[in-house]
Amino acid sequence: MEFQYKEMGHDAYAFVHEKDGQTLGEITWTLLGDVMVMDHTYVSPALRGNGVAKQLLDRSAQFAREKSFKMEAVCSYVVTAFNESDEYEDLKA
Repeated sequence: MEFQYKEMGHDAYAFVHEKDGQTLGEITWTLLGDVMVMDHTYVSPALRGNGVAKQLLDRSAQFAREKSFKMEAVCSYVVTAFNESDEYEDLKA
């Protein structure tokens, strides 16, 4: 699945999956210095259960590592993922 990087203004960013003009999945964050404050994850009901939220988080984690950023989990999905897996340990702010 392909995710587009979007600058949303006011230090807000996202990776988004769109089809036919509709947002089917997105993860958003606010950048505070070198910390990505992960504040929202959305997956369309049509795609739920297919691991799209994890793919969005993994793409964001890849971006954070490329930029030497840390991540702070605020969104409930990211909080749960951070608590249940150690694959993001190096990114925790």
